[in-house]
Amino acid sequence: MQEESALRLFKCLGDKTRLQILKSLAKEDMYVELLSERIGLTPATISFHLKKLEEAGAVFSRKEQYYTVYSLNRKTFMTSMLEIISEASAEEDEQQKREEAYRRKVVESFFEYGKLKSIPAQRKKERIVLEKIAEDFENGKSYQEKEINDIILKYNEDYCTIRRDMISERILERKDGIYKKCAK
Repeated sequence: MQEESALRLFKCLGDKTRLQILKSLAKEDMYVELLSERIGLTPATISFHLKKLEEAGAVFSRKEQYYTVYSLNRKTFMTSMLEIISEASAEEDEQQKREEAYRRKVVESFFEYGKLKSIPAQRKKERIVLEKIAEDFENGKSYQEKEINDIILKYNEDYCTIRRDMISERILERKDGIYKKCAK
């Protein structure tokens, strides 16, 4: 189910009358007048709600002699919530662009001529700064503490704090005095 269809359906399901109509149609196919009697609303009101449900793909209709009979579109309701939220979103590219722009802004704010001016107080910004510094570390390579300190020292004098924060953020791991860049 596409995102737009899911939004229309969820919006439709937020109405008590529409839910009552769907519950009735889950038991059997019905025409407007029978639904009207069952739910206690006018046929015009029922028709209005059925139109909305049909637009959302929750029900479908067919002509039988003089009546329009409505049926529950069971296929729509067989889609799991996980399928809906796992589907790629049209907004993903935009979200990615906004995230990259934010990262660039943070890097530009805290780095000057390749040096870290200060360690950000906000954790999210500090994480971005630490990831930027970690770009100098090779994946899978083992480093001694002095090598780590020398690389961090190119960015800022407070290599102890930065090294400790990189470990706590799981950007670096330390085992038996050996440091490695953590896999993402």
